[in-house]
Amino acid sequence: MEMHALLNALLLGVVEGLTEFLPISSTGHLIVVSSWLGMADEKSKVFEIVIQLGAILAVCWEFRVRIARAFAGLAADPVQQRFAANLFVAFLPAAIVGLALQSQIKKYLFNPTSVAIALAVGGLVIFAIERWYARKGAPRVLSMYDMTWKDALLVGLAQCFSLIPGTSRSGATIMGGMVFGLSRAVATEFSFFLAIPIMFAATGYELVKYRALLSRDDLAVFAVGFGVSFVAALLAVKGLIRYVAHHDFRAFAWYRIALGIVVLAYFW
Repeated sequence: MEMHALLNALLLGVVEGLTEFLPISSTGHLIVVSSWLGMADEKSKVFEIVIQLGAILAVCWEFRVRIARAFAGLAADPVQQRFAANLFVAFLPAAIVGLALQSQIKKYLFNPTSVAIALAVGGLVIFAIERWYARKGAPRVLSMYDMTWKDALLVGLAQCFSLIPGTSRSGATIMGGMVFGLSRAVATEFSFFLAIPIMFAATGYELVKYRALLSRDDLAVFAVGFGVSFVAALLAVKGLIRYVAHHDFRAFAWYRIALGIVVLAYFW
């Protein structure tokens, strides 16, 4: 039984790490895979919080130099002050809407069918945005540090769509950023940085909520999931940064649509 639990932790850690920062919805993948594995109890929710923490820390590690520079410049550097303010502005909409609608979203939308529909619809949206983006000319914002608070707010509003399981937080923020004038690379990079406060806030809230379910007996399983998620997320972030330098996101759109169809067929 212990080996079975460790194998499940390994699989879910890989799923979380690889999908958290790609525009294919980590939450949607976890819902589908957890349902397939028969892991839908309260303890499984705690495990998902732990592996999400591993993915967050992978981004912190990848951008540790720039994060340290941002913190160091908060006192006197206007550029870093504006960047930090933009992150806060972009963080607020999803935080407010998430707190207000969390229970309703989990009650009605945390199921494989809703995820499959959101995956497919999100794929079609990516196709539409990429087609429009290819025709519209040069982007307006070519550096994260040139973003205004209005740019940040619009990306934050786009992030609210990611509260629907299967939509993808990174997909919503990257596509939203591209629509609102950010270059593909800037939208992707800002999405990574924006993930840090929103995911830390969500993880901290969930850990406090489910703290009574934390047990020393689960330490090995949690450690495996956490470690695997960290490594997989680090590889995914590095890979996506290289990918967006030369490609668009249509491949992810095809994947979302295909997966949505497979999930609908399997669970129906």
